[in-house]
Amino acid sequence: MTLEIIKNRRSIRKYKPAPVSEEKIGAMLEAAMLAPSACNTRPWRFIVITSREMLDRLAEVHPYAKMLTTAPLCIAVIALPETQKRDDNLPEGFFPQDCGAATQNILLQAEAMGLGTCWCGLYPKETTQKAVGDALEIPAGEIPFALIAVGEKDESPNPRGKYDAERVTRIS
Repeated sequence: MTLEIIKNRRSIRKYKPAPVSEEKIGAMLEAAMLAPSACNTRPWRFIVITSREMLDRLAEVHPYAKMLTTAPLCIAVIALPETQKRDDNLPEGFFPQDCGAATQNILLQAEAMGLGTCWCGLYPKETTQKAVGDALEIPAGEIPFALIAVGEKDESPNPRGKYDAERVTRIS
């Protein structure tokens, strides 16, 4: 079943105007927070955006997030790199992998519930991070990592990926 969800997931850029229920938002956030992270540091927080004004503003400041003009919801993934800076020899700097895993969990949970998503990356593009950070009033020390457009699909794009055995090396 999980492989089918992965195969069916697409980047959706057109959404129907129907709101996303609080139950579904909660399920996506729970899935995000169940993602693995280095030494369970969980270097993330999330901003749930349903304000049409803010969705439109984010579509203006992020050059590849125009789909937010039709999406009823955006989940912003905010990295908290300071959570991985401790005095107990914890490896630092794993927040990109950790926030990427949390983001992917949101995408897959949304697909499992019949919703469409589009992952709009921010990190490591400093100019886009700053523009989105300013719009969302993100405090210093936190990093806008990604915006995820979410909503009921109003398009059905064709598959783009596939298994490619030539990209696999085996060591036995």
